Amino acid sequence: MFDSLYSATSNLEGCPCGAHDSLASHNAFAKLAAPPQPALAAPAVATHDIETSMADLAEAAVVKAIFGADANRRGFMNLVGSSTAAAAIASVLPMGFIREVAAQAPRALEKPKLEVGFIPITCSTPVIMAHPMGFYAKHGLDVNVVRTAGWAVIRDKSLNREYDAAHMLAPMPLAISVGAGSNAIPWAMGAIQNINGQAITLATKHRDKRDPKQWRGFRFAVPFDYSIHNYLLRYYVAEAGLDPDRDIQIRAVPPPEMVANLRADNIDGFLGPDPFNQRAVFDGVGFIHILTRELWDGHPCCVFATSREFTQTMPNTFQALMRAIVEAAAFASKAENRRQIAEAISPQNYLNQPQTVVEQVLTGTFADGLGQVQRVPERIGFDPFPWHSMAIWILTQMKRWGQIRGDVNYAQIAEQVFLAADASRVMRDVGLTPPASPMRNHTIMGKTFDPANPEGYIASFPIRRT
Repeated sequence: MFDSLYSATSNLEGCPCGAHDSLASHNAFAKLAAPPQPALAAPAVATHDIETSMADLAEAAVVKAIFGADANRRGFMNLVGSSTAAAAIASVLPMGFIREVAAQAPRALEKPKLEVGFIPITCSTPVIMAHPMGFYAKHGLDVNVVRTAGWAVIRDKSLNREYDAAHMLAPMPLAISVGAGSNAIPWAMGAIQNINGQAITLATKHRDKRDPKQWRGFRFAVPFDYSIHNYLLRYYVAEAGLDPDRDIQIRAVPPPEMVANLRADNIDGFLGPDPFNQRAVFDGVGFIHILTRELWDGHPCCVFATSREFTQTMPNTFQALMRAIVEAAAFASKAENRRQIAEAISPQNYLNQPQTVVEQVLTGTFADGLGQVQRVPERIGFDPFPWHSMAIWILTQMKRWGQIRGDVNYAQIAEQVFLAADASRVMRDVGLTPPASPMRNHTIMGKTFDPANPEGYIASFPIRRT
């Protein structure tokens, strides 16, 4: 239709005289009832992406409304020519604006009823709060957020398609995509759920062992082998001269079980997500040794992820999910909303934690278990942008500790898994300003990471498996 819009010989009504149900019927009748005439050309068929097609339809509707009967449109095109006609219409109507609005119009959702898995930790705040606070419903989604026991279960249920999307640890979509710990399946990470928001918590009996050089023989828990927690703990102790595979023990423990293991003396500490660092203090069994923002301020932790197949076969549903979660993250990023969010996500069906524990985490005013009240407003943040450079850093740690081997196309994997372009578009839609580039340098424990030189970065560490 659009390709014929400014043509004097095309027909946009099906029948110029209105007496027939198709252009073919009209032309057949015309051959019998009148001297031979050139048949009217049928509209050309073009293939566009959905945004362009919606914009084309809007412009076609405007032009048809201006002229009424299609014969009037064809007569005007014959009189002034197609280019002049298009320019004349555009001079009096904001056609560019009309096209832009139409391109952004809501699309029909391929699957509005969804299952989304989450682990009950404050890192999942946007995914959880979008349910009770109406962000999913705003975008036409009926989402069942499902509390899940651990990250291996999240991964397996996602791979088995029991979950349409899930709250995952930032390294998990990368690990799934490259086949680390499972068969390689293309996975996608649409938005980061949280930055910072983790800590190293030690058992109360270790109050006098604040130097990691004293931790030889300690037993630590992390949430999963493919987690920012595992990589930051390894980095931290290796910088102190300890080999994380030989001088300490690191085991994977689901976050809800960490405090119980600390109380039972099964572990000496953990690098884990909140609210369990704060819960250890609340229960009197541990103290916060260090917040991970002191190791890498702004580091990613958890993400919203789904299969690449889901993004391709259900693009409208995926975009609606992205908008809901990015809007929730934008709401959560404002300090004045944190207490309201704590109230919404503390109940049993979500975090199942005392509201005061969740508030201490989200507001950054908290007891540290050493007799002090700390005030760290940046203890946890909610910046949804998926930096490719963060993905590259994670891949360097996977290779440093032997989880992946051989040649790694770092930049390509980062681009395929961390969907920075999709996130940028959604962030602009909700009034946020995304970065101009998905790459930047990061500073981890005082050392600069340049994503353009990942192999050199790995080689710079004396303690490594490669």
